Order: sequence, then structure tokens, then C-alpha cells
Amino acid sequence: MTAYPRDMVGYGAHPPDPKWPNGARLAVQIVMNYEEGSEYSIPDGDGVSEMYLTEVPGATLGPGKRDLIVESVYEYGSRAGFWRLMRMFAERDIKVTVFGAALALERNPEAARAIRKAGHEVCSHGNRWVGFQDMPEEEEREQMRIAVESIARTIGQRPQGWYCRYAPSENTRRLVVEEGGFLYDSDAYNDDLPYWVRVSDKDHLVIPYTLDVNDMKFSVAPGFSAPSGYFEYMRDAFDVLYEEGKTAPKMMSIGLHTRLAGRPGRAKALANFLDHMLAHDDVWVCRRIDIAHHWIANHPPR
Repeated sequence: MTAYPRDMVGYGAHPPDPKWPNGARLAVQIVMNYEEGSEYSIPDGDGVSEMYLTEVPGATLGPGKRDLIVESVYEYGSRAGFWRLMRMFAERDIKVTVFGAALALERNPEAARAIRKAGHEVCSHGNRWVGFQDMPEEEEREQMRIAVESIARTIGQRPQGWYCRYAPSENTRRLVVEEGGFLYDSDAYNDDLPYWVRVSDKDHLVIPYTLDVNDMKFSVAPGFSAPSGYFEYMRDAFDVLYEEGKTAPKMMSIGLHTRLAGRPGRAKALANFLDHMLAHDDVWVCRRIDIAHHWIANHPPR
């Protein structure tokens, strides 16, 4: 009988104590997706304009037509939203992980320099923000190589984490392990803690991400219709995990996009949540690479 390829059990009723630094009850990890300028577009020869995670959900002009509205919405993220979020993080001394599409960073060197100077981590979001699910293996391997080399140039060091646009191919994780320079990937949404998997006879760390505590739900249905709902969801998720952390500490991921959360009304909701979070003791606000180093040191694979 062929082995079932999914793990439906995980840690079960007895997850490990992550032993977060300083006895923290909760590790909070904020991701800022930086994709603008790398999405599907006619100028990049894709034959179609992007139609995902914009202010006009589901809108499309059809194949071969350049959508200037969508392009302009994306440009807001790199021109204005990015800087608003960067100011908010700096004011609160918060370090984040940037899911950075390599080409997007190349097309805004000032943003890349700001990320580097602030000490944020860049996790590779591929060379471009395009789908990997149907990509031939050799093309995917080449795109991974290009992304690593590009980010190393723009940021000054190679990425140590990987996260691709939904969804990864069945080859993606194996290629990440094969590449050899990644400490973790985040192409999973199935746990509140990191975990190890065995890939090609090697141990590989997975740090799950989130699609629920994510501003993408402003542009998909059902989702957030007002910033108040966004704040309340983040706050309630935090409060539940913080309470559980008395006896079973966990990790909380938050997903942001510069063109979505970077808009003023949504940024206000984010600011309210950040202040709510920082009003609590025993919270470790960190980058994904910090979680990876901690897990490798304290919870090596068995």
C-alpha cells in the first residue's frame, strides 16, 4: 500500500514547549510581502495582467490587455504603502521578515537599502510573484537560483528562507533542500509551531505561515470589509494564543502587503494592533530567521 503523503497528526495533544527566549508566552512574527513590480504584467511579457490581491478583486480585462488600474494599485505599495509600514515598524523598534520577490526589490533599490539598513530579514519570495504549481522542474530550479543571486546583490546577503506564491509545486520543497542554502521554508499553514520534515534523506525545517491573520482578506471573499474587523481578528488571535501561552506557548504569524495594509485606513488598524501587542509582557516579536535559529538550537530533529 502506498503511504499517505499527508501528516494529519502533527504534534497532537502534546505540542513541545518551544522555550522561547526569556520565557516568552508567545512568539509573534510579522511578514511584509514585497511583490510590487514582479507580478503578472503585459510589460513583462506575461500576456495577462495581474488580477489578484488588488482593490478590484476579480477584475480582469482579459488576455493580452494591459490593466493600468491594477498596475497603479500595485505601484501604491512600492511608492507609498511600503514607507508607511516601515515608519510604523521603526517607531516601535519591530524587526520583520520581508517576503521579497527578487525582481521587485531590484526595481526599487531605495526600498532594498531601507530594508537592509533596518535589519529586517528578506525571505525569498521567488524571482517574480508568479505561480510555481505548474512550472517545469528545471525552470523552477533556475528561478530559485536567479532569486537567490538577485537578493544577495540587492540586500547584501543571500536569503535563508523560502516562500513562493500560492501554491508550491510538488517539487518546490525538494528543490529548496537541494539548493542547500535555505534554513527553512514557509510553504505551509498547518500548525502553530515550527516542525521538521524529512526531504531527500535530509532534515528540513518548516515555519508555517498564515492566510487568516492576513490583510489579503481585504481583497478576497469572505474577508475583512472594514479595518475594525481586521484589528479585531488580529487582537482576538493574539489574545487566545497569549492566554494559551501560560501553559503551551505558540507562534503567531501576521501577513501584510504594502499595497493593502499600507493604505491609511488599514494602517491605523495595524497600528492599533501593534500597540495592543506591545502592551503585553512576555512576547517575543521576531523575524522568521530568528525562529529558525532558535528551533535548530533548541529543538533539533530527532
